[in-house]
Amino acid sequence: MTRRRVWVTLLVMVLLGAFVVLARWYAPRRLSPALSPQSLTLAVVNGTDRGPGSLREALFTADAAASPASIQIRVARITLQSALPPIVNPHGLRIAAADNLPGGAVYIDARAVSAATPVFDVDAERTVIADLSITGCPGTAVLVRAGRFTLSGTSISTCDVGVEIATSAGRIALERNHLQHDRIGVRFTAPSPDSELVKNEFDANGSGLWMVASQAADASAARGTLGVHDNQFVSDRTDIVVGNLPVLIEQNEFDSVREAAIHIVGSAAVVRRNRISTGSAGGIVVENAPGAIIEGNELDHLQGYALLLRGSSDALVRNNRIQSCGYGMGFVLGDAHRPDTAVNNTLIDLKYNGIDVIGDSPILRGNHVLQARVTPLHVADFSPPHGPTVHSQPLLEKNDLQRGAAE
Repeated sequence: MTRRRVWVTLLVMVLLGAFVVLARWYAPRRLSPALSPQSLTLAVVNGTDRGPGSLREALFTADAAASPASIQIRVARITLQSALPPIVNPHGLRIAAADNLPGGAVYIDARAVSAATPVFDVDAERTVIADLSITGCPGTAVLVRAGRFTLSGTSISTCDVGVEIATSAGRIALERNHLQHDRIGVRFTAPSPDSELVKNEFDANGSGLWMVASQAADASAARGTLGVHDNQFVSDRTDIVVGNLPVLIEQNEFDSVREAAIHIVGSAAVVRRNRISTGSAGGIVVENAPGAIIEGNELDHLQGYALLLRGSSDALVRNNRIQSCGYGMGFVLGDAHRPDTAVNNTLIDLKYNGIDVIGDSPILRGNHVLQARVTPLHVADFSPPHGPTVHSQPLLEKNDLQRGAAE
């Protein structure tokens, strides 16, 4: 009897041991869906404002996910009645049209969304929005309040503001988007280091790109520039406005300028190798902006000034080519103690004056003015209604100044 009890005890212990081993093997597999690092994928199959399969329902689910999430939109049109839930998934979220969607983009009708709320409110890093078409929003289409955001292949039209970047976190990427008939296409209100706008199209907006901070960025905020390159601007009232932000504007195309292609106020921006062509106004305006660099740009067929500097200091204007404009370059009321420098610029076929200097004393060196039909160089003092006269004393070195035949 005793031997039998021993065998039973041994058998029970073996079974218990096997059970423990099986339990330990099974437990992590049972819990693996909640712990998986793989992205949760959600499908939008309902184009109405709410309900199962809607974009709103998918955003609620994605926000609560414990992992990165992806929302694939499989309907061609979504009609919203109110703003969508904020995007708060800290692990990352991608919202995009499904790969096999006819037309390749999702049309989002945002006309019923309140002007006080954005359509998409991005409040978490690593958010991607791609291949959407957002139209008619009375307020902002996409409000970005977190860094590492990407918007690509998206069209935003007839909105008050297309994209509002309201963060200084940086690493914002806007690429291959189309901003059309918006009051403001894209607006930055704070320094956004290591951010880029690449290959976007701005068409007939009030302001295509508005990059203005309330005050100049300090050295720590300016650890990286905001890059604007290889974009196309057509028929905006003002294409780019820059104020108090470190910006590099490079290799962009500007056509049919209505007021100004680039207007720089109070910031040391770099404007390099852009093409600005045709328009009823001027090309590049630099106003009270110390240390601006205007270099290697091509400007043609503008009715106003190709380059105009007002109240500026320490600006460098170098190797620009200006053709068939109303006026070439203008220097007005700059800082005589920190003069602007214009060197090796070529100006051809000006309808009026080649270079105007009014109440300013820039350094003009090695410039070529060919066929200025009124005068290649016009220097005048500035006499205000009240106060002393501001004299013009430009430093002229090795310039080639030729007057063309009058019309």
